[in-house]
Amino acid sequence: MAEVREFALPDLGEGLTEATVVRWLVGVGEAIEIDQPVVEVETAKALVEVPCPYGGVVTAHQAQEGAEIPVGAPLVTVATGARANEAGSGGLRGAEASGGGGAPEPTAPELEHVGGSGNVLVGYGTSPAARRRPRVSRPLPGTPAGPGTGRDAPTGPPPRVPEVNGSGAPAGHGVPTTGPGAPDGPARPAVGAGVPHADGTPVRRGPVAVISPLVRRLAREHGIDLATLDGTGPDGLILRADVERAVRQPQAATERGTDTTGAQADGDGARRIPLRGLRATAAERLTRSRREIPDASCWVDADATELLALKRRMNAPLTHSAPTRSIGSPGAAEGGRERKPVSLLALLARICTAALSRFPELNAFVDTDAREIVLLPQVHLGFAAQTDRGLVVPVVHEAHTLDAEQLTERTAQLTEAARAGTLTPGQLTGGTFTLNNYGVFGVDGSTPIVNHPEAAMLGVGRIVRKPWVVGDELAVRDVVQLSLTFDHRVCDGGTAGGFLRHVADCVEHPGELLRTL
Repeated sequence: MAEVREFALPDLGEGLTEATVVRWLVGVGEAIEIDQPVVEVETAKALVEVPCPYGGVVTAHQAQEGAEIPVGAPLVTVATGARANEAGSGGLRGAEASGGGGAPEPTAPELEHVGGSGNVLVGYGTSPAARRRPRVSRPLPGTPAGPGTGRDAPTGPPPRVPEVNGSGAPAGHGVPTTGPGAPDGPARPAVGAGVPHADGTPVRRGPVAVISPLVRRLAREHGIDLATLDGTGPDGLILRADVERAVRQPQAATERGTDTTGAQADGDGARRIPLRGLRATAAERLTRSRREIPDASCWVDADATELLALKRRMNAPLTHSAPTRSIGSPGAAEGGRERKPVSLLALLARICTAALSRFPELNAFVDTDAREIVLLPQVHLGFAAQTDRGLVVPVVHEAHTLDAEQLTERTAQLTEAARAGTLTPGQLTGGTFTLNNYGVFGVDGSTPIVNHPEAAMLGVGRIVRKPWVVGDELAVRDVVQLSLTFDHRVCDGGTAGGFLRHVADCVEHPGELLRTL
């Protein structure tokens, strides 16, 4: 006898209390393995594939795509046991049996694992198997639910939809829509087919012809309704180029009442942007920061000419080899080696870590319950990154242990992951100090809001050519404005000013860093 087990949305860690169902990775009636990802959800921090700790057959989805559910709410039900593939709304293998007969007995490989994995579901999964998705036939994403689906569905094989291969054509051995062997009920029209309008133009019917998760994600990030697109691939398959073309046509998006921010137009023409996901988290943190932290700001202009010259020298190719050494002597393999590039952000991050070692009060937080200021021994440096999904702050953990080359590599990796929407909760949390380079937007200064519960944030404006007094003469130099917003509970203006002045001195005279190495 099969046992139907209910799997609830697990605790995804880092204080997350809810998540939005983005898309189901398995359909009702499909056989799954232990720790196989079954659904993709969006939390306030990242997109996460959630694995199920049970093996068997999916009997019901407990939440619709687009629904926001709290941690602990039912997510999916799975029939486990020796005859699990007969428990749901018709097992996947039962649906593929020829002649409409009953489901065959599962073989050992099919249900090798039953029950739960016993692992704790935190973050991305419970085991390395959670990152492997078996290739199983399932209906095209977006297929309307019909007989044999839903939590109260009757038993029996559901109607099958021909699987679409990479070329857009039906994959081999698909169930015909008419004639012997066709499923019960009327034949489903081909993708893109439908009853024409009075003027003869066809009406799109059936599921959206998309097989690429990347295409769906791209459309979702830009607020594009896939049902409104005409695919240029085989048999009307929607390709990435089709979505990108729609993104480049904002007029069409506005006519649909949707733009790339997810805003919806109401009857009065006002646009309403849903406050959820990353936006909701940012709004909550900013509001809490303003409510709890008595912040203050100070700023200073600094001559960044020498810092930029240092960056150019560090990134210039080596034009000579090291002196000839005997084999086995130290440095024999160093001559002519190619150096890794160093970014300006990494140099500023290195300056921040050096300054925090001298002014540890700014690498701290206030424990309001204990009424204590907690000074932290490690510097986990966050940096602001603008993405299509909003502003995110990836964290370089143990930043004080990294050199400029390592910081460049780490920030580049995190920035790429942020823009791709693949940052993990661990990469977005745990920061102790934040560096905000808003100069990339072409502005000179700002008074940033402290990233709660941190104690301070350093802002860096654009670097512009300005007249500057050097010695007793006027010269044209590269000048940058630095601004520091800090929690006045952790330090006074003297400490904050000392920190900012040290940062400015290191920008103007990078050799000052040697004092703290």
